[in-house]
Amino acid sequence: MPYFHLVFTLPPGIAMLALANPRIVYDALFKAAAETLTAVAADPAHLGAQIGFVAVLHTWGQKLDHHPHVHCIVPGGGLSPDRQRWVSSPADFFLPVRVLSRVFRGKCIAILERELRAGRLQHRAGRRVLGRRLAHAKRHEWVVYAKPPFGGAVQAVRYLARYTHRVAIANQRITALDDDHVAFAYKDYADGNRTKTLSLTPDAFLSRFLLHVLPPGFTRIRHFGFLANRGRNARLRLCRELLAAAPPPVDAPTAAADAPAGEVDDDAAVRCPACHQSAMQVLRCYPRPFLPPLIPRVPILAWDTS
Repeated sequence: MPYFHLVFTLPPGIAMLALANPRIVYDALFKAAAETLTAVAADPAHLGAQIGFVAVLHTWGQKLDHHPHVHCIVPGGGLSPDRQRWVSSPADFFLPVRVLSRVFRGKCIAILERELRAGRLQHRAGRRVLGRRLAHAKRHEWVVYAKPPFGGAVQAVRYLARYTHRVAIANQRITALDDDHVAFAYKDYADGNRTKTLSLTPDAFLSRFLLHVLPPGFTRIRHFGFLANRGRNARLRLCRELLAAAPPPVDAPTAAADAPAGEVDDDAAVRCPACHQSAMQVLRCYPRPFLPPLIPRVPILAWDTS
């Protein structure tokens, strides 16, 4: 089935609140995007189905500026409300972005207003200025962008593999480095996606990069709907049954796993864990790293000055 790619972006006036309240604002971005997709897709006027999707937080733009947005990878369809059939979306259209953007705006601002009333959303200018900023954001359109659909599941997985664990910039984009400047390549979307080079001082480069360090323990890849972690296996089995799809392949036990201790076949021990057919070629074996013995803690005795 097709996989769709949608991007939910915070406007600059709301995005800057994340600099002082990163956990609250990024959580609100995730929650508003997820509730928006779920609610609009469940509306019978649109898809009328329970969908599932993966959401990935990015906080940067091409120039390492602060640009919080969430990428959502969505299978093209979902479960009917009674879970008795699969509802497919058209291959070239998923949900109307104008509806998504306005629902997203309302949900995100409602979440932030609750945080403001509870005293958890902070700003150096005070609550009154924050309230005016949220009210101002209500009067402007927010951006939800629907990118062209992926060619299929393989292309979607390849996209996620490239971008899920990258933070701000890949090493290959850095083109020059010395004591005074750091130069890196970026795409100028306003100029026909032309590749250009930006040069910054080391301090400026590090300042931009550190904007994208997330709070400790923050989860930047999240799953929703029938792809949510809780009960996912059962829901995916139901989806495959309704689609009359073959079950996923089950890893066959290898001879190494079945053999008694001390009787492992050398060929089976290096067999490819994916296909279980081809033998892997061992190039080098590394010993375990040396770990120094634990030194018992000795209590420090107070110095007797009497």
